[in-house]
Amino acid sequence: MATIDDVARASGVSKGTVSSVFSKKRPISQEVTARVLAAAKALNYKPNYWARSLANKSTRIIGLNLRADKVKFSQFHLSLLNGVLGACYARGYRLLVNALPSSFQDQVEHMATDPVDGEILLDPETRDPRVAERLSGEVPIVLIGRPSPEYENRVSYVDNDNVAMTQQITRYLLGLGHRHFLFLNAPKFRTVADDRSRGFLSAIREAGLPPSSYHLKYKPDPDNPSFDFGYEMTLATLTERPDITAVIADTDTMALGVYKAAEALGLAIPDKLSVFAFSDDSVFSPEFTPPLTGVRLHAERLGREAAELLLELIDGGARTLKRTIVPTDMVIRSSCAEPILNLGGNKS
Repeated sequence: MATIDDVARASGVSKGTVSSVFSKKRPISQEVTARVLAAAKALNYKPNYWARSLANKSTRIIGLNLRADKVKFSQFHLSLLNGVLGACYARGYRLLVNALPSSFQDQVEHMATDPVDGEILLDPETRDPRVAERLSGEVPIVLIGRPSPEYENRVSYVDNDNVAMTQQITRYLLGLGHRHFLFLNAPKFRTVADDRSRGFLSAIREAGLPPSSYHLKYKPDPDNPSFDFGYEMTLATLTERPDITAVIADTDTMALGVYKAAEALGLAIPDKLSVFAFSDDSVFSPEFTPPLTGVRLHAERLGREAAELLLELIDGGARTLKRTIVPTDMVIRSSCAEPILNLGGNKS
C-alpha cells in the first residue's frame, strides 16, 4: 500500500506539501497540486483520514445543527446547505448534519459529542440550551439567526434584518389599503419570531392602527405540520373575523395552508384575501394560484457566510465576534392586491 512518503518522492515534493494538497490547510500552486494528485492516483494512494485527524487533533468536519419540521428539508434548508457545502468544499472540510426533531434535541439520551471542529446552529431560541452547552465547551460555534440577549456578546452570527424586513412587508400591505391582518408567526420561543413581531407591530403603530386591527398567532408546536397550522388558524380566525383582508405567513408551507383555507371559505386571492410569506422559490410553486408574493432571504448566502465565519474561527483567524447581516428582497407576485370588502363595498 502506497504511503505519503511514496507520493512525495514520486512528485518531487516534501511530505508537508503532499499533506497540504489533501488538507487544503495552506495554498499550494496549481502546478504542484496537479503533480501530487497525479502521483497519488498512479500509486492508488488515499490519505488515512483518522490517522491525520489524530495527528492534527482535528477532524476537518464542521457540524450543522438545525431544527427541521418533521425532519423534512424546505427549499430554504436545501439552499442553505448548498451555501455551507460550497464553503466546506473550498476549504477541504466535510459536513455533519444533525436534524433531530425539536422534541429530541434537548433530551440527554439523544445527545452526543459529535466529531466536529466547529458547529453552525440554526434557528436560535430564547435561552437556547444548545448555545449554552456549546459555549461551556471548546468547540467554536456560529449561529444563523440572532442569539438571545444573554449570548449576543458571546457568539458570532449571520442573519437577515428581520425587524426591518417585516416593517417593509407590513408597510407594503398597508400601502395597498389593508387595515386588518392575520400574522402567522414562527414558534414564539425563536428569536426570529420576536424580531418579526417587533417589525410588524412597529409598522402597525406607525400607521396609527389599534390592537383590534390584527391577530398575531405563533405556531405552538415546531414539530407539527406548518400546513395544518396555516389552514386551521386561517379558517378559524377568518370565520370569526371576516374583516381581515391580509395574511402574513412564516413559511411557504404555512402559506399553502392559508390558500386552502381561503378556498374553503370562498375567498378569492388576492381580491378578498392577500397572502404574503417569508419565503421564495418554493417547492410548492405549482400549487400556488395565483403565484405567492414573498421575500428572498438569500439562504445560500446565509449558509456560505456562516460556514466561512466558522472556518475562520477554527483556523484562528477571527479574534473578535462578528455579526453579518444578509440583505433581503421582496418578490412581488400576484397574491397581494388592494382589498375589496364584503362589508358594504367600502375599503378598510
